[in-house]
Amino acid sequence: MATRPPVSLPKLSRRARVLLILAAAIILLLLLGARLLDTYVDWLWFGEVGAREVFSTVLLTRVVLFLVTGILVGGTLALSLWIAYRTRPVFVPVSGADDPLARYRSLVVARTRLFGIGIPVVAGLIAGASGQGDWQIIQLYLNGTSFNRTDPQFGHDIGFYVFQLPFYGWLLGWLFVAIVVAFIGALLAHYLFGGIRLAGRGGQISGPARVQLSVLIGVFVLFKAAEYFLDRYDLLLSGRNEPLFTGATYTDLNAVLPAKLILLSISILCAIAFFVGAFLRNIQLPAIALVLLILSGIIIGVAWPAVLEQFSVRPNANEKEAESISRNMEATRLAYGLDDVQYQDYSGASEASPAEVRNEQGTIPNIRLLDPNVLSPTFTQRVGRENFYGFPDKLDIDRYTVDGERQAYIVAAKEINTNGLRENQQTWINRHLVYTHGNGFVAAPANTIDRALEDANSDGGYPLARTSDTQNPQGAGIKVEEPRVYFGELATDYAIVGGQEGQAPGEYDTATDRSYLYNGRGGVPIDNWLNRLVFAAQYGERNILFSDAISDGSKIMYNRDPRDRVEKIAPWLTVDGDPYPAVIDGRIKWIVDGYTTLNNYPYAQRTSLGTATQDSLTGVARQEDNRINYIRNSVKATVDAFDGTVTLYSMDDNEPVLKAWRNVFPGIVKPSSEVTPELREHFRYPEDIFKVQRELLTKYHVRNPQEFYSTQTFWNVPQDPTQEGGLDPNSDTAKQPAYYLLAQAPGQNDPRFQLTSALTPLARQYLAAWATVSSDPEDYGRITVLRLPTGGGQQLEGPVQVQNAFQSNPKFTQDRTLLGNQSVDIIYGNLLTLPVAGGFLYVEPVYIQQRNAQSYPQLARVLVSFGGRIGVASTLNGALDEVFGEGSGDAATGPAQGGTPEQPEETSPPPTQQQQLPDSGGANPELDQAVADIQTALEKLRAAQRSGDFNAQGEALAELDAAAQRYEQAQNAGGG
Repeated sequence: MATRPPVSLPKLSRRARVLLILAAAIILLLLLGARLLDTYVDWLWFGEVGAREVFSTVLLTRVVLFLVTGILVGGTLALSLWIAYRTRPVFVPVSGADDPLARYRSLVVARTRLFGIGIPVVAGLIAGASGQGDWQIIQLYLNGTSFNRTDPQFGHDIGFYVFQLPFYGWLLGWLFVAIVVAFIGALLAHYLFGGIRLAGRGGQISGPARVQLSVLIGVFVLFKAAEYFLDRYDLLLSGRNEPLFTGATYTDLNAVLPAKLILLSISILCAIAFFVGAFLRNIQLPAIALVLLILSGIIIGVAWPAVLEQFSVRPNANEKEAESISRNMEATRLAYGLDDVQYQDYSGASEASPAEVRNEQGTIPNIRLLDPNVLSPTFTQRVGRENFYGFPDKLDIDRYTVDGERQAYIVAAKEINTNGLRENQQTWINRHLVYTHGNGFVAAPANTIDRALEDANSDGGYPLARTSDTQNPQGAGIKVEEPRVYFGELATDYAIVGGQEGQAPGEYDTATDRSYLYNGRGGVPIDNWLNRLVFAAQYGERNILFSDAISDGSKIMYNRDPRDRVEKIAPWLTVDGDPYPAVIDGRIKWIVDGYTTLNNYPYAQRTSLGTATQDSLTGVARQEDNRINYIRNSVKATVDAFDGTVTLYSMDDNEPVLKAWRNVFPGIVKPSSEVTPELREHFRYPEDIFKVQRELLTKYHVRNPQEFYSTQTFWNVPQDPTQEGGLDPNSDTAKQPAYYLLAQAPGQNDPRFQLTSALTPLARQYLAAWATVSSDPEDYGRITVLRLPTGGGQQLEGPVQVQNAFQSNPKFTQDRTLLGNQSVDIIYGNLLTLPVAGGFLYVEPVYIQQRNAQSYPQLARVLVSFGGRIGVASTLNGALDEVFGEGSGDAATGPAQGGTPEQPEETSPPPTQQQQLPDSGGANPELDQAVADIQTALEKLRAAQRSGDFNAQGEALAELDAAAQRYEQAQNAGGG
């Protein structure tokens, strides 16, 4: 029976068409409106930081990729559907009056353009949306450089694997997608129009359908041949023997690699068979070729490598894999910057005399007693003062020269923390227009405290923290010309600054100045109605649109976290999790480390970035759990705390990955020659890359492939024994962090600021090695490993064993009982490992903290261990004397002299506290009431300052601020 003529569909009225178009427009606006809004907001932000070329380059690349992948997939599908439609049978039998295909066929024929264009467009849009995210692969391909180093198997430059091979794989992947989509489209079209019929025995397929489908399968198989060709190079990243090593194994080189070439040849023959079969109307030939390809893939590609692995390689793996391991070891050291590690043999056994300890002038006087991971509450309560100032959970360590003496300091920027505002301060204007910035740079010598603490009820054990702020620019001994902090780790919300005096409410600067207006270059102008409307929509806040406090010159600051700013300007960087503030040229600048990473460096060991950098440290951003096998600290970034200016500096102008990105974004990264000496003095070797490197060092200190395969001489990063459960070797306690120290290690001529870590043998707790990397400009990045004897003799105690000894020491047990009770928590600080006088000195500060909301940690005891001898005292001097004998502790830095504990700095009185405000004599009751409220708030403030109750101080300041505003309003209303 011939097919029925198409059934005409009812036509839509003009009104229905208008409504449908309007509904489609609304849906499109909802889908794209938020994206367009974000794009415009980002465009404004990139203009603020002077990096609009980054925005335009990324956007243009994404748009081009969207179009290319969309046209490739959509166009291929459109062509396939067109061919299928044009070659459809003239007459199509139907199975009966209710044949469902007939109805669908009629629908398609009635709307040929709708389906013929609409389906490919939808497919193209989906493909484009997916493909535009791979802009980095394309840009690296177009701008890649040479590594000037070749792989050991094929002899290609490493740049081929890093820059070109990912692009070829990406391109081939999209070609596969296009062919598969085209094949599915052709298959369905031919079925719909009768070219393929399932009725009858074995079904039927028309000649045009057979030709089209055979050609598409042949092209697919041809692409498969290309994939086999590229797969040969991917073998250099084989994970067959992971986690032991990454790279082509003996089986890969001797079974899989030849198999890829054989399968490549078979694929080409199979593709030819499909092309020939398509036009000879012979299905047997391509069918035989396809079966041959499948069987070859199973036998040659899977079975043969498995047999070789099982019966030849595994029984002799230490010999068979020696060459592959050797290649892996060399590539890994190069990829992770471990090719120039300096190893020194160090006995670690010492019977140091008091005189020898006193002579350790490079290390003993600089031993750090303050733990930056513990003392944030102490800084907040003692120098934060107002409730709306705060510090990150983890403070930072840096070195400064003050009064001619270079020493390590615990440092922090005193930031605005709007989450600390009291309920009566939580208005929109207060959060976003008044309390906009922090004020000051806080520094405390890392090696001393105010005075020793004798028992849980005595005062002392506090850092000598001082602040350089607007009132005292050199208060910390470090001169800060611009101490205001608008950009920082706690600035998670937007701020609206500047504006016209008299309209803007004024920003809280100090207790004596509440009318400050920002005059820096930071922020995006918000003094026009377009931007006000945009940001009102962006933040869902109508006050931005209607507030009279926003006037000419007003700016909005957003993306204020230093890490966020660097990540947006350099999206190709992996950013370190711990930015730190430094005073450079009189300004507070955040220093942020950036890494170039890869996961396709041939033969280099793949490691999980998130796992390798995970330790017991809190208060830092965690890295994503990406697998990498190459990392370089290629970029140092600075973010100005006052105006948000982001500056990127190259640390290695010849690093190939960085060179490629500098070609993509010219001028964004400044050459290393533009780093000023003062800035370079404050560079720290970053923690995250060192954690990755020490993780690799635990294996790649081994030089012999057979020894490497046995794993017997591998090391381990010890767990942190100061954490809960850290004394149990079978627990899953986090690893011990790396610690910044100012010390003089063996082989160094003077004290160096360095990052250090203890290492223990695999599955053992005694000390095996000590790794350090310098942060000083003259030998920045030099890694040194002190390697302890492994055979015979006395083994040195590792961190867990030392902590166990501390816990069981009778004197410390007694002190712990004395200090700790139901109302006091004992906090164990960082356990430092220091090479001193031929041995290793362990030092651990112990803090106590009252269990109430107003308390904060104070140093109570110092624990010292050396060669099995333990000292416990309230000062480092006393603990050293207990270990080495009388006079040994003279070399250490003792508590500050004077015998009185440091008191927190008092808030400077507001102007209303320094003089009596006149009332109206009864003429203006509102003014008189405001004066009375001011006096009441002042009394509360004085009482809170005397008692040290900082919560009460915050409440009193809020009341004082409100009363002062009422006073000004009443005075203005009365014409005063």
